[in-house]
Amino acid sequence: MSLLTPHLGFFVWTLIAFIVVFLLLKKFAWKPILKSLKERETGIAESLASAEKVKAEMAQLKNENEALLAKAREERAQLLKEARDTKDRIINEAKEQAKVEANKIIVDAQTAIQHQKMAALTEVKNQVGHLVIEVAEKVLRRELSGKAEQESFIKQLTNEVKLN
Repeated sequence: MSLLTPHLGFFVWTLIAFIVVFLLLKKFAWKPILKSLKERETGIAESLASAEKVKAEMAQLKNENEALLAKAREERAQLLKEARDTKDRIINEAKEQAKVEANKIIVDAQTAIQHQKMAALTEVKNQVGHLVIEVAEKVLRRELSGKAEQESFIKQLTNEVKLN
């Protein structure tokens, strides 16, 4: 129970010890403690400023990256458009060339058909001519059975040919 009701002497000695410790701390420890606290406060402030600066730089880099991405997307879109245009141009050129080639083949085929038709007609005419000559020869042989009749017919034909 003596601890709950301190004596006046105990209180005085405790007060003197506290004052001595306070003065010693003030003289030797207070300035280094305040100095280290000040240094720490300055370091923290510099770190915060540095963090803000880095944050601002990161925001700037992010904006630059977004701009680069937008530019890259735009370039990609431009390249795709150029590729589509080139593809369409090549396809159209190929179609035009195919049309020209098809027309050329058709013209060549028509010319070949015309030549073959003419050759066939000539062949038919020649065959008809040969048939007519054979038939005429057979008819004339019957009609001109004698040598005198044949000679007179030949003279008549030569005279007609000279007149025409």
